[in-house]
Amino acid sequence: MKVKKVITAESSRLSAQLFTIASLVATIVPPLLMIWVAASIFVYASIAHHPNPKVVHYNRIAGYRFYGIAGAMVAFGQPIYGIFDNWRGLVLVWLIMAVVIIPWGVWDLLKARKDEWKDMVIEVPVNE
Repeated sequence: MKVKKVITAESSRLSAQLFTIASLVATIVPPLLMIWVAASIFVYASIAHHPNPKVVHYNRIAGYRFYGIAGAMVAFGQPIYGIFDNWRGLVLVWLIMAVVIIPWGVWDLLKARKDEWKDMVIEVPVNE
């Protein structure tokens, strides 16, 4: 037996923005960044199977942005860190991440906010 469930437009919009919001917060508050790298995998995977394809699209773009710059900093962060003498190098690595994630993340949030979201009705199987 299946039951109909409504996914509201507001819920879909928030799901589309969740990964970006958390990435922005983790980038602005550097101690949260390492925790977010681990937690983001679960958030990304849970949103990746959302029934609304627009939510999945926004999640995918946010993931590309965050994981792309995080991966680049794994490859190039250590040399930058070494060249610019410890804490200055660390600040520069964080600054590079912030320059990529913050402006594009804010742009993505505004774009999702302006996008047209509609309620969805899905059928969910019920265990008997």
